[in-house]
Amino acid sequence: MDRAEALDRLQGARVGRFASVVPDGRPHVVAVTFAVTDDSVVHIIDHKPKKTQDLQRLRNVETTPEACLLVDGYDEDWSALWWVRVDGMASVEREGGRWERARAALATKYHQYRDAPPTGPAIFLSMDRVTHWAGS
Repeated sequence: MDRAEALDRLQGARVGRFASVVPDGRPHVVAVTFAVTDDSVVHIIDHKPKKTQDLQRLRNVETTPEACLLVDGYDEDWSALWWVRVDGMASVEREGGRWERARAALATKYHQYRDAPPTGPAIFLSMDRVTHWAGS
């Protein structure tokens, strides 16, 4: 797999695992829906049930912005396995043009957001480093 194919697989993936660092240095990983916009990967806190809107990942990014997102494809035929990881600096935005474009990109990618687009804070992850692997 070359970089262009890795980016295609990243854009087409339906779910990713977003990893950030809690203030004491431990990793924190959550599954997210996401979109690729410009040179970033973005996910927005949505209306799905949560215990609180003061989410750990938001606090993590505001304290330690280094983060990553991993997408993968699993198959019982291990020659078909693949993964793509984006490493970069994360930031939180709660409004503005970039937030609006991210919201629109998510609504385009996921039909579940068309009638109820996400309204929470967005986490943008810069695509500083893209690494990838494929079994064949």
